Amino acid sequence: MCEQHIADHGAVSASPTASARPQTLPADHDPPWLGVVAVPAMLAIGALVALQTQINGELAVELGGGTTAGLSAALVSFGSGLGLLCLAALIFRPIRAGLSAVRAALGTGQLRPWQVVGGSAGAFLVATQGLTVATIGVALFTVAVVAGQTASSLLVDQRGLGPSGPQPVSLLRVAGAALTIVAVALSGSQRLGGSDPLTAAALVLALLPLVAGLAIAWQQAVNGRVSMTGGPWAATGINFAVGCSLLALATGIAVAVAGPTQPLPTTWWLYLGGPIGIVFISLAAVLVRVHGVLVLGLCTVCGQVTSALVIDHFVGVGHFGPLTAAGAAVTLVGVVLAGLGTRRPSP
Repeated sequence: MCEQHIADHGAVSASPTASARPQTLPADHDPPWLGVVAVPAMLAIGALVALQTQINGELAVELGGGTTAGLSAALVSFGSGLGLLCLAALIFRPIRAGLSAVRAALGTGQLRPWQVVGGSAGAFLVATQGLTVATIGVALFTVAVVAGQTASSLLVDQRGLGPSGPQPVSLLRVAGAALTIVAVALSGSQRLGGSDPLTAAALVLALLPLVAGLAIAWQQAVNGRVSMTGGPWAATGINFAVGCSLLALATGIAVAVAGPTQPLPTTWWLYLGGPIGIVFISLAAVLVRVHGVLVLGLCTVCGQVTSALVIDHFVGVGHFGPLTAAGAAVTLVGVVLAGLGTRRPSP
């Protein structure tokens, strides 16, 4: 799910000599119907993120649960996505040209090495899906990720790590970050009592997606710079490669210490996490110029949180009630406030 943010700065020319300025088609060249269908499509991006979270969590359960199973599920998700992207790179020359542009930018210093390892944050996020979702549910997982991401974006934007430059720490952005953190407490408190309370260990697990959300803002910033140089598909491929490498190392260590997981399940849909990640990244790359980055982000979060509640209801995990729903609603308000306090960069 973390891969959803890399295309937020638009597609660019993939040639090695492309400048750092993003190049997009003029908005008036888009057909009129595209603006109408773009909003539900953006909501669908968020729904796909929530669906990927549930799938990776289910895969971890089938592999036996625990740390090793969670890491293995994340590796399967990243590995399947990387395999598809490698196949696409062999077929489509522009993807290879974009990768060459990134390599050239690293050689000239236009990109720094730390700017091409955003996939490490994505790997951690996907790993937390397998480690926590079966215990805390998709809804609380999603609210925690959004809370961490919103809070972290204050520092990331203030430091100007992204391609849009520094963003001031406005009152609205601080209020939005604070509200999303309050939302985590609201959602978690729903299960502090009753027949299915969250244990202390489960509450600690909820900190993992919160930390993963903190890293997503940094990942979004550095991936935006990579995308401006080599295009969104090059940034996607680099993220999958970095994340898959780290997950392979971590999974190997976990297997050596704790032993192997259960055999891979035969249920086919448990292997859709990686392909789903590629789908919502490509959708974001197409739709980002229709209504802008801000609307895309807000629609994605809305679709993600709403779908997470629906998924938890149907699979019977989380048993969400009024406080969980209120937490999700407060999250949306917080994201809207943070978005209103964000200065849109000049073209």
